[in-house]
Amino acid sequence: MKLIKPYILLILVVIIDLGIILYNPDLGLKIFTNTRANILQMLAILPPIFLLIGLLDVWVPREQFMRFMGEKSGIVGISFSILLGAAAAGPLYAAFPLAAIMIQKGVKFSNVLIFLGAWSTMKIPMVLFEITALGSQFALTRWVISVVGIIVMALLISRIITKTEQSEIYARHSNL
Repeated sequence: MKLIKPYILLILVVIIDLGIILYNPDLGLKIFTNTRANILQMLAILPPIFLLIGLLDVWVPREQFMRFMGEKSGIVGISFSILLGAAAAGPLYAAFPLAAIMIQKGVKFSNVLIFLGAWSTMKIPMVLFEITALGSQFALTRWVISVVGIIVMALLISRIITKTEQSEIYARHSNL
């Protein structure tokens, strides 16, 4: 059972896909094809992400993370979090392993949230596309509003989540 537990969601999706194929073969085949494509996409993206995260974990000491993004990092930590998130490539699910490493390295909780927010909404290629497609005024306005919104939300969430809960999150990631 321990061997199956990590894959229970995948097994459940395959069973549901097979059930739909039996009930409605055309729809089931489309769903199965899409499921297969999504799994292959994740398998193509995640190994390089994990390799880079492993290198980051080994090459960048905890002290550097603490210095630039730790509890006393202030505006520097916020800036680094935004820069890392905006410069990143890949889908949002690739950001969570990096966020776990950041927590493990002692990055301030609000900076981890800012990083995730920047990854999801402030990517540099997206801003460049918006400038060409929607105009620079729109793109820059949206970007500035995103920066303010992400920082406000991150600070608000880090105040709502108690220090005890944050300590539990950090403890959960300390042995990764």
